[in-house]
Amino acid sequence: MNVTIRDVAEAAGVSTATVSNVLNNTGKVGRSTHRLVLSTVRKLGYIPNVHARHLASRDRRTLGIIVSDIENPFFPEVIKSFESRAQQLGYDAILSDTNYDPRRTRAAAERMIEHKVRGVAVLTSEISLRLVDELARRKIAVTFLDLAPARGYMSNLRVDYAAGVEQIVRYLHQNGHRNIGFVSGRPGLKSNEVRLQAYQNCMLSLGLTFGPVLPGDLRFEGGLAAGVAIAKLSPLPTAVMAINDLTAVGVIKGLLKSGLRVPQDISVTGFDNTRLAAYSNPSITTVDIHRQILGQMAADALHELSSSASPQGREYQIGAELVLGESSGPAPA
Repeated sequence: MNVTIRDVAEAAGVSTATVSNVLNNTGKVGRSTHRLVLSTVRKLGYIPNVHARHLASRDRRTLGIIVSDIENPFFPEVIKSFESRAQQLGYDAILSDTNYDPRRTRAAAERMIEHKVRGVAVLTSEISLRLVDELARRKIAVTFLDLAPARGYMSNLRVDYAAGVEQIVRYLHQNGHRNIGFVSGRPGLKSNEVRLQAYQNCMLSLGLTFGPVLPGDLRFEGGLAAGVAIAKLSPLPTAVMAINDLTAVGVIKGLLKSGLRVPQDISVTGFDNTRLAAYSNPSITTVDIHRQILGQMAADALHELSSSASPQGREYQIGAELVLGESSGPAPA
């Protein structure tokens, strides 16, 4: 049987308002009454309804985080870091997953509004700026991944994707690769466009023509299909850069199924430096964009905005670092 606040009040011989004042540290309650209520709470095993208390409070301390795909190994560590930092700052955290669907993205934003969150970390590229503006108009702090410049109630987390891509292309070039392919993500996503553009710019700067660019979906299945398709190309590229680690694992699987060896016949690289990159066989050469720092920074930015009397967002910079694995090596003779 669930113990209610009324049960506590009756057992302690006080009003429900007194019990509420003790639990929420509001109102004037005598020291002896305060001790009596707390001992009764412990004796009955009463667990306060945090949701109801928040709804009744003018200062609900909750932060939200919206991600594209909880199954993508990139996000769990970001979410864990975000939630841990939020708790350190005295906030609860709630999560929404959009599955790359704009309709689910709007529903996620509406859910955040309904829960009266103080701020939202929007770590997905499929959200519209109009929807972000709607959150800010309601005085809900927002942080996002390079969606727009920082301004009132909005801070921008700027990940240096271009630097990471350039490090991969130059590393492959130094190892003798000239025909370097690219497996992209979903069309229309800004992070995909930035990485593809950086790949093209770096190839041009090295005096190379673009290798084959194949479509992907940021998931294993898209990488698998791309790997099978790459194996049928003539000439075969000597290296392929995948949009993320999950895609890279799929590409490797597709190449191996087609009878090719990685990296002896063709090198493969990923992006994001998820745990999957280390667990894969072979381990994946990738780019670390510091997911733990990203999650912490998102929570810190929301706290700074929501705690300010005149919230003005700012730019946060997150670097990128090449991490070598076993999936890449010198170009075959």
